[in-house]
Amino acid sequence: MRLAYCDYIAHTIIKPALDKDAKNDGGIVAHAGSVFMDLHEEGYMVSTAKTIECLDVNGKKYKITIEEV
Repeated sequence: MRLAYCDYIAHTIIKPALDKDAKNDGGIVAHAGSVFMDLHEEGYMVSTAKTIECLDVNGKKYKITIEEV
């Protein structure tokens, strides 16, 4: 069994980069949301995929997905 590092990538690389850009005066990201797990409506984990929603300075929304392939 090989480990998947979706959590690590989402929480230590992608989310901090979005937050840093959002705080930068010349940044393009206006807001970065939390990291969300891929959960079934009953609460159990469907996959190791993680998603982060963000908003650019023009009001356009994006959803970034980190998943193993």
